[in-house]
Amino acid sequence: MKRRNFAHRPGCAVEATLDLIDGKWKGVILYHLQNGTQRFGELRRRMPGITQRMLTKQLRALEDDNLVIRKVYAEVPPRVEYRLSEIGESLRPVIDTLKAWGEGHQERLSCGPAADPVKTPKRAA
Repeated sequence: MKRRNFAHRPGCAVEATLDLIDGKWKGVILYHLQNGTQRFGELRRRMPGITQRMLTKQLRALEDDNLVIRKVYAEVPPRVEYRLSEIGESLRPVIDTLKAWGEGHQERLSCGPAADPVKTPKRAA
């Protein structure tokens, strides 16, 4: 994936970092890979909302950006494993901070638990 040139712009370091982990799934993939090497199917089970095509696309982009290492075993059926690269590991504090912030604000975020509907007493007519 071709990266944009952020050099010599205010906030360029932030833009460059966000460009690497942009989108709905890259940060989630990086989060799950913090637990160690995982196979494609394991990642897919941990993220039930992602399609196989999108997971493949996001893993390839992370691999192209040297954040993830893909290892293919010459077996039948083929076995492919993914793990964080050294650069990917260096994002661990960023991902952990995003997780902590999300947990602290979960109630007001859309991923928070659903609020119980307020029941109003019925009035007699």
